[in-house]
Amino acid sequence: MRFVLPLFARHERPEEAPGISPDFRRRVRRIEVRARRFVASRILGDYRSVFRGRGIEFSEVREYQPGDDVRLIDWNVTARMGAPYVKKYVEERELTVMLALDASASTGVGTQGRSKAAYAAEVAALLAFAAVANNDRAGLLVFTDRIERFVRPARGPRHALRIVRDLLALQAAGQGTDLARAAAFLARTLRRRSAVFILSDFFDPGFDDALRRLAVRHDVIGVSITDPRELELPDVGLLVARDAETGARTTIDTSDPEVRRAYAERARELVERRRRRLASLGVEEIALRTDRDYVGPIARFMRRRARR
Repeated sequence: MRFVLPLFARHERPEEAPGISPDFRRRVRRIEVRARRFVASRILGDYRSVFRGRGIEFSEVREYQPGDDVRLIDWNVTARMGAPYVKKYVEERELTVMLALDASASTGVGTQGRSKAAYAAEVAALLAFAAVANNDRAGLLVFTDRIERFVRPARGPRHALRIVRDLLALQAAGQGTDLARAAAFLARTLRRRSAVFILSDFFDPGFDDALRRLAVRHDVIGVSITDPRELELPDVGLLVARDAETGARTTIDTSDPEVRRAYAERARELVERRRRRLASLGVEEIALRTDRDYVGPIARFMRRRARR
């Protein structure tokens, strides 16, 4: 069940203009600078300790030494050389980080000077720069009730900048949320085990089976993004509220303390239900709020996983 959101003006997506405007360049640069600074100062070490390569790969053969596992003997090389040789393996370093970002209408709502979608774009940029700084591949999937944009994983700072630009320039065609479709798309597309960050408000009732299947093969992290007005109502008298995705409207008397109390209690129940729901699907959650910094919660999440 979706929160009933106060009727605030939906933040505009990045401007439509032929070419790239100076304002658009400034926005890209601002996100790039902030993401790089946070990656360098607070995130990268935690990231490296948590998101390692998955599996091992063959490196070379060398002469057998006492204590080596006899199961690693390469019998073909041993026969050619006339002495025992063993295969040497190293940890597979390459990792794919996929950023799946919800661009549905409900993420366009914001009461803190920026929408949930704009906040999510900054978080995605931070994770993309952390990945490329560690020489991992980063990719992007933007979804609503359809697949809006897919950028195949690749390495390098230029690719991270491309992800940031695509996030800021996107004009979503869909209004609703179909997380199940996005999860099924990723399950078909990602051939190797990947770290999948899903950035969403998770206002979608029907994603359980698809997300559970995705989490069986991949390391799935849910980055839930909440606006504070979804948690508490201000005392502003009669308020017309609209569901951002369906358009349904209702009137709320916010001057009534009992109404505000019931709203806050219902919001807490939904937040806890979301946490339990994701956990039951094998998905860890990073809970973020648009009125608070995102770096601290992400760093704490990574340190917590590193300790495990």
